[in-house]
Amino acid sequence: MTAPTSAPAPLVVHVTASNAVSATRWVATGSLLALIALCLAWELLLAPLRPGGTWLALKALPLCIPLAGILKNRMYTYRWVSLVIWLYFTEGVVRGWSDPAPSQWLAWVEVLLCLVLFTACTLHVRLRQRNAREAAALAEAQAPQQPIAAAAPDAGPAA
Repeated sequence: MTAPTSAPAPLVVHVTASNAVSATRWVATGSLLALIALCLAWELLLAPLRPGGTWLALKALPLCIPLAGILKNRMYTYRWVSLVIWLYFTEGVVRGWSDPAPSQWLAWVEVLLCLVLFTACTLHVRLRQRNAREAAALAEAQAPQQPIAAAAPDAGPAA
């Protein structure tokens, strides 16, 4: 019987980490789409400030901008969405405390979706950075060691 090798362990860790990155990507995409749908439905159908809908439904437009970047899995988009989402969180908290019942419930759903999106974006960035560091360390460890060339003695100025 031979001793087990430790070579498959990084592969298993990488597959698990890759699944976690994929999961955070899908959670971020789903919560962003749900937040866009909630903003539109809230201001146009469910509990508009005025009957028939309001211009406040336009608040969903800025959420459409990062959608392309998140679908293309761009790290920069995940970073700035985790900052911008706090504007929607703040709106949800304010309206959750001040609006009447139907709108109040929708505001707390908005707060929940903002927290889910923030968590998914920050975990996604953290996991991808960790995977990149591990991959670089693994590539460095597996790279063949090249001998350092001895420096040639200085022959002096060329004539």
